[in-house]
Amino acid sequence: MITITETAKWRLFQVKLKNKSRYIRLDVKGGGCAGFNYEWSFTEDKEDNDMLLENVLLISKDLEFYLLGTELDYIDEAFKSEFVITNPNSKSSCGCGESFSI
Repeated sequence: MITITETAKWRLFQVKLKNKSRYIRLDVKGGGCAGFNYEWSFTEDKEDNDMLLENVLLISKDLEFYLLGTELDYIDEAFKSEFVITNPNSKSSCGCGESFSI
């Protein structure tokens, strides 16, 4: 469903440990100016419908339609560090890059 680069995996583990959480969850929610937003959260619980990726990232199996073929990367540059989600299913995104449409 989703590929996580080594850099992103390393950063996810750092964030998880810093926040003393067992897992990080990635959701897709309706909203934003383009239709959908990615939403990050911390959780201690894995639900029956969750996929556990790299022993750190939980994603509901219900989101497969939205995330199939997606790559999660992390860039760390001098003036900007962030997770980068490259989703081949996204038809467009808003100007700020915070939301997308399918």
